[in-house]
Parts: sequence; structure tokens; C-alpha cells
Amino acid sequence: MTLSGKAKIAGVMGWPISHSRSPLLHGYWLKEYEIDGAYLPLPVAPQNIEAALRALPKLGIAGTNLTVPYKEAALTICDRVDEAARRIGAVNTVVVENDGTLSGSNTDAFGFLENLKSESCWKPKDGSAVILGAGGAARAVVAALIDDGVQDIQIVNRTIERAENIANEFANGCTAVRWDQVDDVLKDAALLVNTTTLGMAGQPDLEITLKALPTWATVNDIVYVPLRTTLLRNAAKRGNPTVDGLGMLLHQARPGFSAWFGKQPQVTTGLRDFILANLKT
Repeated sequence: MTLSGKAKIAGVMGWPISHSRSPLLHGYWLKEYEIDGAYLPLPVAPQNIEAALRALPKLGIAGTNLTVPYKEAALTICDRVDEAARRIGAVNTVVVENDGTLSGSNTDAFGFLENLKSESCWKPKDGSAVILGAGGAARAVVAALIDDGVQDIQIVNRTIERAENIANEFANGCTAVRWDQVDDVLKDAALLVNTTTLGMAGQPDLEITLKALPTWATVNDIVYVPLRTTLLRNAAKRGNPTVDGLGMLLHQARPGFSAWFGKQPQVTTGLRDFILANLKT
């Protein structure tokens, strides 16, 4: 549709920004709901990120998503940051308030949990969760699981100190586990989540055997390129329920779109098919 002079504008800031799928995703919703608005890729050099964020209200822009390398920097730039962003240590969504101030939030934990629950029968009471990796994505997953009532979370990482940092910070039943001990924790797991980039296109495969994992346990890989990673294919062969990572990308975008454009969007089969088709091009 043609934009009017009253069009609502939002975007995504990063450096580089050409890899971001967010313009495709939000553009789909804008067209689907016939909203007078636009969502733009905003390439911002590192030395300009604070000035760029501060310029949003002056330009009449409703807000922005943030991708690498700005998620951590925004914590100190935004005027207000929600509890989720502080716990995770990163901001991925900025909303310009009516008074021109900037509110930062992190929607990754929301997106992870919405995807997991919509695509599986997993329940927090089912048992322990095993998290592979100890980066920013792992922090979001741990926060989501704790808030949803999971009481036993095993964080497995090759650099044990990073896993220990997350376990000590979040507490609440979190334990750090060395990579060579993964079989010991898989045997009691109801949920296995890969938060590393291993298995992503262009990256080495995730080398892990699932022989100790119960066949009823859910396996979730947050990687979405490729959609069916080696981990998910191997899990499916054993009969484990599997959840791919595309839904996390789609669901994490919902709160920002709602705040900027005034419409709560839905994650539909049509949206998934659209994004998948564009991932292949």
C-alpha cells in the first residue's frame, strides 16, 4: 500500500544489516494487516549508535530492533530497560515513548517460549532442561525456562567458566556442566536446547550423541538456517519430538510490532512459508 504522511515508521539497526530478516518479517505483517507504515533496515556505524538511537524521536520514528553489535550497548543508552533485558544482558527492541524517551526490552525469551509451546507438548514440570552453549541466546533461554517454572537447568559449554557465570547469576536450580559430561545430564532431560551456532549454515555440525536422551524428550535447535539441522534430524530418527528455530525468530518480533504499529500480529503458516521461501533465495 502507498504510505501517507501519517505512516508509522520503525526499523532495525545493525552493522552490517543486510543479513537481517526483520524487514521481510515486519513487511509481511504490514501488508497482511493493511497498516500505513514501513519497517526499514538502518545501517549504523558503531561510533554513531548512541546518536542514532537518540535521533529516533526527532525523526518521528516509533522505534527499532537492534542486532549485532548493539544489543549490549543499548542497555546504557535507553532511558528505561525492562527486567528481561537486564537479566539477559541485551536489548533487542526499543520503543519511543510519547515523551520522547527510549524504552528498551528483550523479546528473545518470549520468542523462545512461545515457539517451544506452540510447536511441542513440552511442559515445565516434565523434568530437567539441558542447554548447550553459554552465550547471549543461552541467557535468554535460561531466563525463559526459569520464569516458566523449570527447576532444574543444566548449562553445558566447552568453556566451563562461561556456563558457571550464567549458573551463578541466575541460580534457581541452574548447574554448569562440562561438555564431556553431557551424557550424564541428558539421561534425565525432558528438554534439550541448542543455543550455539554449531549446525548453522557455514558452521561446523554440532557433534553430540543422543544415546542417553530419553526418546520422549523434546529437542529444540534455535538455528533456523538450515531449518532441519543435523541435531534435529538425528533426534527425529530416534523418535524425539523436535522444534526448529524459525518460530523463535517470528515470535520475538511480535511485541515490537505491536508497540510500534498498534496491532498484535500472529505467527501463521503463511508467514512461515513466506520467510522460508526468502531464506532460500
